[in-house]
Amino acid sequence: MEGALKLKEISHFHVEAYAAEELKHGPLTLVDNVMPVVTVAPNDQLRGKHKSNLQEVHARGGELFVFADADSQITQGKNLHVIRLSEHAGLLSLILHTLPLQLLAYHVALVKGTDVDKPRNLAKAVIVE
Repeated sequence: MEGALKLKEISHFHVEAYAAEELKHGPLTLVDNVMPVVTVAPNDQLRGKHKSNLQEVHARGGELFVFADADSQITQGKNLHVIRLSEHAGLLSLILHTLPLQLLAYHVALVKGTDVDKPRNLAKAVIVE
């Protein structure tokens, strides 16, 4: 969700973040050959279910960009791009997977030409009433 938020804030693309188990409850209907799907695939106890989701997206022609742990069994293929991270680090993996997503948002914004230092329409402070 943090990666989607950063991509939305600085590149001004409409981006949605979904938990892997929610893919088949709506978002999968949007997948086609022009929609990129970025996913994080940690090598944890849910890796089998995550691979099933990757196959579902791939079957619909979706272009997949997978941030995967180094020790995962996910391999590159047609429309499946794997970006290898370090080996799974337990709870620290949450942080380790956020950093490359923030870098992705940064580079997409640069390519698009948006000002990464001055995102538009964002409040400078949070006011609680």
